[in-house]
Amino acid sequence: MSAGARALRIQLLIGFMCVALVVYFVLLGRTAVLLIASGEPAAIGLGAALLLLPVVGLWAMVATLRAGLAHQRLARIVAREGLELDVSDLPRRPSGRIQRDAADALFDRVRDELEADPDNWRRWYRLARAYDYAGDRSRAREAMKKAVQMEEATR
Repeated sequence: MSAGARALRIQLLIGFMCVALVVYFVLLGRTAVLLIASGEPAAIGLGAALLLLPVVGLWAMVATLRAGLAHQRLARIVAREGLELDVSDLPRRPSGRIQRDAADALFDRVRDELEADPDNWRRWYRLARAYDYAGDRSRAREAMKKAVQMEEATR
């Protein structure tokens, strides 16, 4: 399967999941309104609590989509500039993940690049990718967030 076909499948899946979530939020909101309209004190309390769930869920969905789009934008820029990390020759486990020692060596190299140029969002992007390859998802998210903020400040 080509990269373009894979990307299209992923985008269609994301679109389907977003539509399904919106339908779910509407149904949940409708149930909340019906409970509130019943006039029963317990039902009103439950309906009010249920009304918060679609609001929080919609906020989470929009925030996740915005972050994903920002990450894709940075990935396109970095790829166009030829700065994406090349991991094609790194040894892999049977699962397909990069072997730990190789991922750690990649991370050390990218961290050194960042220390030499800490104000460059591209270096933070590469650090985020290196964290991801090393399996440290929380630090990868933080580094990517910083890369997005720095790139947005340059526009």
